[in-house]
Amino acid sequence: MALGIVALIAGAELIVRGGVQVAARLGVPPIVIGLTIVAIGTSTPELAVGVKAALGGAGSLAVGNIAGTNIVNILLILGGSALIAPLALDTQTIRFDLPIMTVVALTLLAMAWDGALTRTEGAVLVAAACAYTVAIVVAAGRESRSTKAQFAREYEAPRHQRPADDTLRGAAALLAGIVVIVLGSDWLVDGAVAFAQAAGVSDAFIGLTIVAIGTSTPELATTLVGTLRNNRDIAIGNLLGSSIYNILLILGVTTLAPSMPLQIEPDLARIDIPVMTAVALACIPVFRSGQHISRIEGALFVGAYLVYVLYLVVTRT
Repeated sequence: MALGIVALIAGAELIVRGGVQVAARLGVPPIVIGLTIVAIGTSTPELAVGVKAALGGAGSLAVGNIAGTNIVNILLILGGSALIAPLALDTQTIRFDLPIMTVVALTLLAMAWDGALTRTEGAVLVAAACAYTVAIVVAAGRESRSTKAQFAREYEAPRHQRPADDTLRGAAALLAGIVVIVLGSDWLVDGAVAFAQAAGVSDAFIGLTIVAIGTSTPELATTLVGTLRNNRDIAIGNLLGSSIYNILLILGVTTLAPSMPLQIEPDLARIDIPVMTAVALACIPVFRSGQHISRIEGALFVGAYLVYVLYLVVTRT
């Protein structure tokens, strides 16, 4: 499990760096790179783990990982970042990303309520992911000059650092990242299933806790770097974007991978996914109150996550 988590972190970093380099060479605007490639790149561990788990018959591990990761993203990582320093929110986040994240969470809650996710539902999620990506590209064109400049500083390499073979190096990094992530997902899922069996706990519990935190480390690293560089809009956008892509793209593709519907444990469908949805709904009043997340609200988020983990330990072990 530990080796798998390390490999997933390294692989996600390679994919993000390689993707940014290739996209920059192809002339993709930096703001689009930041809102799409980085958000998807930091979610690739969840994809690799989900597909591996789904094909191995551990559907609850795959779905639990998505629900747990989204809870970690908002309560622990976003809350922890606000606890360090209050987070200002731009209008785009409140009017665009927040409603979509909430609707997507409610959609998953409705789909999972019967205890299974079908290929048809997976196809709907993937189609919605494509529509969301198009909406991001359109919305990116309307961003303010300051926001575009911020993304350019973060993701656009200087011209003198772009030799002709940059594309090849970026592609090589992408390929290496994919290979490392596939290996890491094998180790993490195999280790997680063996650990769950040895400890007498469910696959969903492992997915909601250890695996979710492990696969969230790219988002954590991105947020910390954004906070240290004072590029916190990028960090917030990455967290919300990753949370949306986790359900639409990652879980959608995961559901399409096996030939049979993805089976979900009752507690996961009735408790943990509703908790994930409640977290998304809780963001509405927090984000809209003064368009910032205060230290107190950040502390409440982190405290809520600790209470949730304690609940899991007490009731699921």
